[in-house]
Amino acid sequence: MTDNMVLAGDFPTQTREEWDREVLKVLNRKRPPGTELTIDQAIKRLTTTLVDGVTIDPLYTETVRSGEDQATGDESIGYPDQVPFTRGSELPDPEAPWAVTQLHEDGDVARTTAAILADLNAGATGVWLRVDPDAIAPADVPKVLHQVIPDAAAISVSSITDQEKAAYALLGFLMSNGAAAPTGSLGIDPIGSSAVTGKPVSLDHLKAWSEKAKAFPGLRAFTVDVTPYDNAGAGDIDQLAFAIATGIEYVRVLTDAGLSAAEAFSTISFRVAATADEFLTIARLRALRRLWARVGEVLEVPEDGRGAIQHVVTSWRMLSKDDPWVNVLRSTIATFSSAAGGAELITVLPHDSVYGLPSAFSRRVARNVQLVVAEEAHIGAVKDPAGGAWVFESLTDQVGAKAWARVQEIEALGGMKEALESGKVAEWITAVSDERNSRLATRKLALTGVSMFPKADEEAPTDFLPRPAAPAYKGLKAHRDAEIFEALRDKSRVFEKAKGHTPRVLLACLGERRDFGGREQFTSNLLLVGGLAFPELEGPSPDEIVKAAQAEDTTIVILASSTKVYAAQALDAAKTAKAAGLEVWLAGRKTEIGSDEADQYIDGEIFDGMNVADFLASTLEKLGA
Repeated sequence: MTDNMVLAGDFPTQTREEWDREVLKVLNRKRPPGTELTIDQAIKRLTTTLVDGVTIDPLYTETVRSGEDQATGDESIGYPDQVPFTRGSELPDPEAPWAVTQLHEDGDVARTTAAILADLNAGATGVWLRVDPDAIAPADVPKVLHQVIPDAAAISVSSITDQEKAAYALLGFLMSNGAAAPTGSLGIDPIGSSAVTGKPVSLDHLKAWSEKAKAFPGLRAFTVDVTPYDNAGAGDIDQLAFAIATGIEYVRVLTDAGLSAAEAFSTISFRVAATADEFLTIARLRALRRLWARVGEVLEVPEDGRGAIQHVVTSWRMLSKDDPWVNVLRSTIATFSSAAGGAELITVLPHDSVYGLPSAFSRRVARNVQLVVAEEAHIGAVKDPAGGAWVFESLTDQVGAKAWARVQEIEALGGMKEALESGKVAEWITAVSDERNSRLATRKLALTGVSMFPKADEEAPTDFLPRPAAPAYKGLKAHRDAEIFEALRDKSRVFEKAKGHTPRVLLACLGERRDFGGREQFTSNLLLVGGLAFPELEGPSPDEIVKAAQAEDTTIVILASSTKVYAAQALDAAKTAKAAGLEVWLAGRKTEIGSDEADQYIDGEIFDGMNVADFLASTLEKLGA
């Protein structure tokens, strides 16, 4: 093109001062005179700080980047397939922009063989086998692959318990089937394995595996897998830092053993997680390539050898057991982010993976998520579509800088091996995970279908297969974000099975619907999070509240209405309920009642920002769940 496209040419140019005025107009609308916010205070309120310290600004302009990273044009952020590889390690084939790679971990040879063929015949271009006691046996690797043309699909193996046996099994298959130029990975990652098993890290065999992989130059010997850290709760900054620090550790060992830095770089790929946070996932993938290229620059690796190959897997930690269909939406966002972020391989975990081994249907859905993104949405047709957008460039800078600071901390401890074995890695993960759990409990971090907008009549999938029991590991413990709320729903289900009905809380809505409608909806949604039923009364008298609670076999009542109605009716209703031995909660704040007696008769408050998990747990306990 010779002419620039002026997309907003028909609109008047807006200034920052005009934007500031509109922000203040909205935020100060209901504030009393003399208490209005300044623009700095308003911006602070609109700025989001994530669990690991990343900040999201309310507005991004060309001035948000500073120093040598200032975005002054395309050349300042580079190009795809060129250093610093922020925009992509290689130029992909527009017809196949990434390898659609399905995970297989069913130990039944016949089922896995059929699943692999079904995937490849329906659009998958990569195969990933997990080789463990609760997955595929090493001896069965050639059996499940026996109908696969080795050069026609990228084949990778991984293992927690015995990576060498898994790698030998893949090498044996490739050699016995006349592979000429296979791609994929042997999955050697001793630090990643030790992170899960808790066993000491052994790096003695790295050089030997780099030599074995030389028979197939397109096959990477080592996969720096940081998904175990994501499973354990690590944030974006730490995941990126652990990836770079582990790669540095492997390069250091290999170069000490006589390999050149360029040879060491050519043996390593990365496996990372993608979440439903679109912006952070894209920024993290871009930043990983930039940091890895910087390591290569310091080690004098030739420019064309500094690119980082990334196998991106939709995060297991973000999946939910309750309302599992939402997992399809989460995975779709993660897949889009992986593609826009420049992944070379993408794996989508099926939506029923939390329940057990995925069904054929869920595997098809997972596969088709990628195919729709690639072949119908054509997301891979543009390389680094986020490049140049101020928000993405700013986040890439920020994520990269924070992760590099963590890498320096790790190096000061002696490297990733020492950081892991000393417990420092677990300490960093715990700090972020605790902060995330706190935000989950208060719903500042919302989970659709779980902590927000739960489905009352959800149906669990039934066509999955149970997973074999996994070995007991002593390393990092995997947990999902939704577990804190799923445990509450499970208690309600146990109660229902024993009692014949779900645990109940009476929702007494005072006044008319115009008075209580908003708080009724908020409270009922909150109760559904714990699987609680909430029989409702509209406009009841105090005596009717007591009778209804007794009829519904509950000891807890929640009053819901407006401030005006609370001032007129709430105290009498609470006094009568308390006299009958009921616990009384208020949807709102006690101060709305306008009486010093409110504290005496109201046991608690329901409001946005409360610890929902604690409230529901204690309520279920009081009801006998």
